[in-house]
Amino acid sequence: MLTLGIGAAPQLEYFTDFKFVRHGIVATVLFLMALPLEATSLWGTMRRPRAPLLASAINFGLLPLVAWAAASLLGDEMRLGLYVAASTPSTLASASVWTRRAGGNDAIAIVVTVLTNLSCFLLTPMWLYFYTGQDVKTESLEFANMIVKLGVLVVLPMSLAQLLRRIWPKLADWATANKTPLGVLAQWGVLTMILLGSVQTGIRLREPDSQGILSNVVPMMLVVMGIHLTMLWAGLKLSDLAGLGRADRIAVALSGSQKTLMVGLQVGMELGFSILPIVTYHVGQLLADTMIADQYRARTSQLESAPDAPTAPVS
Repeated sequence: MLTLGIGAAPQLEYFTDFKFVRHGIVATVLFLMALPLEATSLWGTMRRPRAPLLASAINFGLLPLVAWAAASLLGDEMRLGLYVAASTPSTLASASVWTRRAGGNDAIAIVVTVLTNLSCFLLTPMWLYFYTGQDVKTESLEFANMIVKLGVLVVLPMSLAQLLRRIWPKLADWATANKTPLGVLAQWGVLTMILLGSVQTGIRLREPDSQGILSNVVPMMLVVMGIHLTMLWAGLKLSDLAGLGRADRIAVALSGSQKTLMVGLQVGMELGFSILPIVTYHVGQLLADTMIADQYRARTSQLESAPDAPTAPVS
């Protein structure tokens, strides 16, 4: 999709003018992602809120600050795109999937997803204002405007999905049983957003001053992956200091360091910022966390096969 969008940007530019289509895709995708979430079963996790609150603080507190410090290594185009990536909430699907794969407490990952996504309509605009200051002057960066848009496009679809689950048990059972097909439909929506966002990037790359953008791609990739892996390590260490168990530490590390692609694409396209940092963050976290989760999965299997052995610390 990136190749198609950037390569055929002049031919596809017409389709990027239909904002209502893009907004409809975002709302639909987030509804489909939230519909299978069994949020009502997570209240037990919230009775011990240290782990989800710590992961949320890393995701929406420590990570944006580290990104702000690291952004000085990048040019303006990638710097602004990095700000968008850092300002988005935790991912809706992969955090819980990878946590479960690693032998962690996936209920914590889901709670972090819900907390960060439902609060992003306030926290994302706040961080973007902190980052940009007077550097970017656009109607899309007006605080009230961003709150309303993120509230309508992110919070409302997710809340509606959970409300329907509560009042319509048959729909809830159907959504739970069809989690994979719904996820596939949602991924097609994500791919469509990547296509539209890459068209904007392709148009920008064809402008006369685009040489600096291309020279910043590799440094951007290194910075993005450095931030993700640093936050994953910080999640392990901070949760260890907080006295959390092994399964909870894994959940804090993964959910606290991951970012959602869908909200990042919407915000980046709305502001006209590069989508390459958020796409790089998303792809990078999937590749890196797959290997990390598999290592923890193997270690968990060893611990389970030797129940009398002392529990090794997560490192």
